[in-house]
Amino acid sequence: MEATSINRVDWKFQKGVARPVMPRKFPFISGFDLAGEVVEVGAGVCEFKPGDKVIAINFPGGGGLAEYAVASASLTALRPPEVSAAQGACLPVAAVTALRALQTAGVSLDPDAARGGDGTGRRMNVLVTGASGGVGHFAVQLARLGGHNVTATCGARNLGLVRELGADEALDYGTPEGAALRSPSGRRYDAVVHCAAAAVPWSVFRPALAAAGMVVDITPGLVAGATAILQKLTFSKKRLVPLLVTPRKDEMELLVGMVKQGRFTAVIDSRYQLSRAQEGWAKSLSGHATGKVVVEMGGPE
Repeated sequence: MEATSINRVDWKFQKGVARPVMPRKFPFISGFDLAGEVVEVGAGVCEFKPGDKVIAINFPGGGGLAEYAVASASLTALRPPEVSAAQGACLPVAAVTALRALQTAGVSLDPDAARGGDGTGRRMNVLVTGASGGVGHFAVQLARLGGHNVTATCGARNLGLVRELGADEALDYGTPEGAALRSPSGRRYDAVVHCAAAAVPWSVFRPALAAAGMVVDITPGLVAGATAILQKLTFSKKRLVPLLVTPRKDEMELLVGMVKQGRFTAVIDSRYQLSRAQEGWAKSLSGHATGKVVVEMGGPE
């Protein structure tokens, strides 16, 4: 192992939100994002060899906060020299989640296709809440790369950052306009990727959406689930969709390729050596990290 990054799901597991189903056994080593060098391969594995640099996701097995970890070949991707271990460690959970959320909402990553947007001959209007966080900062970049109009909400200190990442409009969620998700240009959103930790009532989302707008909630609770069921029963065109991600290797390969090409990047808030992993955990848990918190087994590069 060279590096791992800390995600919201890590400390949610620690708090016991998935008990008694997961973790399946104890002791449980946290860290679903893996970046490192292959030391040994199992029987029948042909596409990797010792010495290969890779990234992987190991959900729900974990194991990233350690010097060695075991990963499935089917959820492992080669990491080219242009992608550092720290950058690679940020991709498996957070960037894949951002990618899947946009795909679920029908947001194309192909700028040529985006010229036709959602089929109406225009670009889609995309809102990302919690846009300076681990998943949010990836969602802003991907939506912008797809050629869409991007509005982002975050705290006042990160407004400049989300604009640099590609947001056309940046809203401070501490203001009345930001809390109401009110676009300065009057846009109604075709797609919302809801990454903010705080729950937002459907009554706030609904007036901000276009006629067939969709909200994809990456951390849905019971209320979100109930809202989604009610909408199906009432055939509502405006929808809230709880997102459950099953990772795929091809998505990691796509994202690694984009980082290699310089089209996409991970914003790293802070980096800690493994001996200081507790500090990194506390930083992530505080909810004030900008981008990703990374733990490196050999110290900062």
